[in-house]
Amino acid sequence: MDTLNGLKKIHKRILIVDDDEAILDVLGQYMKIIGLDAVGASSGEEALSLFQKDHFDIVVSDIKMANMDGLTLLGEVKRIDPEILFFIITGYPSIETVLEAMKKGAKDYLVKPFQFDEIKMKIERALVEKDMNRQLKSNRGLIWSLIISIPLWLILGIILAKLLSR
Repeated sequence: MDTLNGLKKIHKRILIVDDDEAILDVLGQYMKIIGLDAVGASSGEEALSLFQKDHFDIVVSDIKMANMDGLTLLGEVKRIDPEILFFIITGYPSIETVLEAMKKGAKDYLVKPFQFDEIKMKIERALVEKDMNRQLKSNRGLIWSLIISIPLWLILGIILAKLLSR
């Protein structure tokens, strides 16, 4: 049963990346409860491989992992899909780390220990914002096509009126 406000009929997929299996399990179960299809990866490399093969709407990744950390994964994922919603998980939030993550394109960050209501709110807000931006871009295209087509039809109407009045 989907419970994300305004997104009840849209099936969203989330990739959760953490080298701690307990966090993968807890976050995965919670994401399923709020209506997201959750897939887990225990390393940055595994997550990148999954991301290259499949579609995800959201990535939630721990920042500190062996080999490929969350910031490196963020950069790689953003190269593939600049529009992806990427959230960083940190146990020790520092201004420098958060700023670096935001500069690289992270949507937001989640602090351990988790507040599940906060996670839901941040994900919900990001999905709604992304959907609204997509609709706005679509509406802009429609408006421009109308603006361009109106003078064309007006000119054709004048020409046709002149031809018929002869």
